[in-house]
Amino acid sequence: MHYTGTIWRPPYEASSLLLEVTAGCTHHKCKFCTLYADLPFSFRMSPLEDIAADIKEASEMYRRLQGHQITRTFLTGANPFVLRYDRLTEIANLIRAGFPEMETIGSFARITDISTKSDAELAGLRKAGYDGLTIGIETADDEALRFMNKGYLAADILEQCGRLDRAGIRYSFFYLTGISGAGRGVAGAKATAAVCNQLHPTLIGANMMTIYPDSELYQEIRRGAWAEESETEKYKEVRTLVENLNIPTVFAALGASNAFQMQAELPRDRQKLLDFLDHVIEDVGEDELRRYRESVHHL
Repeated sequence: MHYTGTIWRPPYEASSLLLEVTAGCTHHKCKFCTLYADLPFSFRMSPLEDIAADIKEASEMYRRLQGHQITRTFLTGANPFVLRYDRLTEIANLIRAGFPEMETIGSFARITDISTKSDAELAGLRKAGYDGLTIGIETADDEALRFMNKGYLAADILEQCGRLDRAGIRYSFFYLTGISGAGRGVAGAKATAAVCNQLHPTLIGANMMTIYPDSELYQEIRRGAWAEESETEKYKEVRTLVENLNIPTVFAALGASNAFQMQAELPRDRQKLLDFLDHVIEDVGEDELRRYRESVHHL
């Protein structure tokens, strides 16, 4: 298989076929991000012959596992959904040729990747099997989005994910706890909940901001231009987000950046989740939470 660098996937894609169609990120400007720093380039598309060869190799492997069928593919890379419509449909056709039983295809996507496609193209991609995108919106706090160079604002999240809703393409959000900075987490969480409440994410996954010395954000901190939230403040931010979400969705914190793993259905499990977060805030303590943050050497 043609895998390049560290392969990142959401926790819920563990059973999916991981197929590399891109490597790196087309944006590559977010101040906090170091995920693709190990690559000698910013972004690269995989040649179709490499994709076809990987599908053939994977198909032969799965055929040896008698009785095992795989029904979902996750395209790897920071934002494969940036690929043009024709390329994405060609990839879908290759996948189905190798795996006739394949039902859906997911990937990471940026908000800006959606905007480059017409409504008709989004509908066509849904018909081709694209469903269950994972979108790192990070926040709907416009001040934080601007400062971190995300390349879009809250209004863009609303517009583009509304288009996914109309096309029938399901999606999950990643929320980056701490992105608004010290003293602003609660406001950022409320702004994000207000946007999410107008959309239909199937899951909202929270990850905790972890700042590494090779990030641009680390240099901003050294210059005094930005200050990190305390660990306790981050959990107060998560609590605010949970408290203000009014849509049926799954809320999860499953990645390595989270000292405490959690997953719950909203609104059904809201109080149970709030009670757990209150326990973390009141009983665990900043020192223990900070020790965990400092132990996270790489995401």
